[in-house]
Amino acid sequence: MTVTGPDGLERCPWGDDPRLRRYHDEEWGRELRGDRAMFERLSLEAFQSGLSWSLILRKREAFREAFVGFVPALVSRFADADVERLLTDEGIVRNRAKIEATISNARAVLDLGESLSDLVWSFAPDTSPAPRTVADVPATSAESTALAKELKRRGLKFVGPTTAYALMQATGMVDDHLVGCLARRTPPLS
Repeated sequence: MTVTGPDGLERCPWGDDPRLRRYHDEEWGRELRGDRAMFERLSLEAFQSGLSWSLILRKREAFREAFVGFVPALVSRFADADVERLLTDEGIVRNRAKIEATISNARAVLDLGESLSDLVWSFAPDTSPAPRTVADVPATSAESTALAKELKRRGLKFVGPTTAYALMQATGMVDDHLVGCLARRTPPLS
C-alpha cells in the first residue's frame, strides 16, 4: 500500500528520506535510454548488490567522478593502478570484485557490436502488473532472467536476474510503482 508523504502525496513506502523520495518521484521507473546512462545504471545496480540503494544514491556523484561519468570507452581503459586508486576512494563502495566487474563490463559493452541500451530494452515485457503492495513486487521475472543470461553470455559480470530486474525497474522497462502512487504511469490491468 502507498503511504502519504510529508507533502500529502501518495507514494510507494520506500521513498522515506528526501534523497530517496526525489529519486522515487523523478527517476525510478522513468524511461531511460542511451548507452552511457544505461551503463551507469547497470554499474550502480551491481554496486548496490547486497547494500541499500540509499547508500548508492548518497555516493552517486562520487561514483560518477571515479568512473569518469560512466563513459564505457573511458572506463574500459582503466588498469590495475586505477583499481588500486578506486579501492582507496572513500566516496564509493570499495569492493574489488565490483570495481573490476565495472571495468570489465565497460570493455564488454564496447564489444557488444550493438547499443547496450537497445539490447537491454529488447527484453522489456509487453505489460507489467500493477502491484498493490510491496509484497506484490517481484525480485525477478522471466524477462530479467533472460536478460541476465544474455548479458552474461556477452561477457558482463554482476548481472544476475535480481540485478537485471532492478535495472528494468529503474529504467522504466517495468512500472512497479504501487497502485495509487503519484509516480505510477500506467493504469492497473483489470
